[in-house]
Amino acid sequence: MSPVERELVILPIDPGGRGHSTSGLQLLAPRIYGAYYTPRARRPTTALLFMHPTSVFFDHYALEPLAAAGYGALGLNSRYLNNESGLIAEQVVLDLAAGVRFLREGGAEQVVLVGNSGGGGLVSLYQSQAEQPTIRSTPAGDPPDLTRAELPPIDGIITVAAHTGRAQVFTEYLDPSVLDERDPLATDPALDMYDRRNGPPYSPEFVTRYRAAQVERNRRITAWARDTLADLAERGDDPARDIAFLVHRTVADPRFLDVAIDPSDRQPGTPWGDPSALNRAAIGIGRYTSPRSWLSQWGLETSNMDGPKHIARVRVPVLVIDHGADQVCFPSHARAYYDAVAHGRKRFDRLEGAGHYLNGQPEILERLVGIVDGWLRQECLA
Repeated sequence: MSPVERELVILPIDPGGRGHSTSGLQLLAPRIYGAYYTPRARRPTTALLFMHPTSVFFDHYALEPLAAAGYGALGLNSRYLNNESGLIAEQVVLDLAAGVRFLREGGAEQVVLVGNSGGGGLVSLYQSQAEQPTIRSTPAGDPPDLTRAELPPIDGIITVAAHTGRAQVFTEYLDPSVLDERDPLATDPALDMYDRRNGPPYSPEFVTRYRAAQVERNRRITAWARDTLADLAERGDDPARDIAFLVHRTVADPRFLDVAIDPSDRQPGTPWGDPSALNRAAIGIGRYTSPRSWLSQWGLETSNMDGPKHIARVRVPVLVIDHGADQVCFPSHARAYYDAVAHGRKRFDRLEGAGHYLNGQPEILERLVGIVDGWLRQECLA
């Protein structure tokens, strides 16, 4: 018999403003879904909560091992599961709050948020607003008002192979050689990382120009999104009728091909395949979105889901775990979290050789659980 039990979790959530689904059932009675893993025959007093803005986390690889180690481990999916097209970051904060309440009501005396990958920016934003709420609307001026929301504070934060935020990593992945947002083929060869004349390896001068052009492209789209919403309002169009648009070529971080940039023990490439093919494929991060969603999750100047900015405001203990062979999130991301924490109750660990998803790496997963267990005993159970 397995030493771990698993419970299906269905939680009602605060709509928080505009609709997020084409399902009438979900719009009228919104719910989120997850799975709660616990040691068999007893309810733990310390529980960990995993959530990502869009990814499936109810079967996260760390849930069962953490439950076997004696902890509750809840993997919870947000209302935007596998659908980032209309994601509003501030609404996902409300989803995370529902998970915290579930754990508290179930007897958890200590609740720790785990921000894995894209979850790092989310959990940092959550606790920042739970401790010192400041956000009264989305960047487009819509609900929710997080200063009026019920956001139960938690007892600790763990970031695991986490990037610094959706807008931040998206900008680092954004192809700056795009000349025309309406033409996916128009390219400036001087800014094309896939043009062999530029590398790899890439010169420091190229990387500097490249990064600046990525930021500029993000700002241009942000300006367009703001202008579009203002135009809709001036026309008298119902602002809820958000329009959709495409963002071409969003898999173009020089670190994918040049491992000397932000060095680690990773191999060139991505876990998803050839980055040059992915860059022009139909799939890819942030390809289909809307002005409101862009401002909330992808706009570098506008998004609230900035991990280091918000983790700097929290008072709870923080554990930062870097995956040493990660092809998705890089050493500078982990270091940014650690350096941003403004108090002394912080710890940094690196799992050498660890890929982003720990595929086929059970021994590293065991080490990860050991690090988390030791930290929890020191910080939350002492």
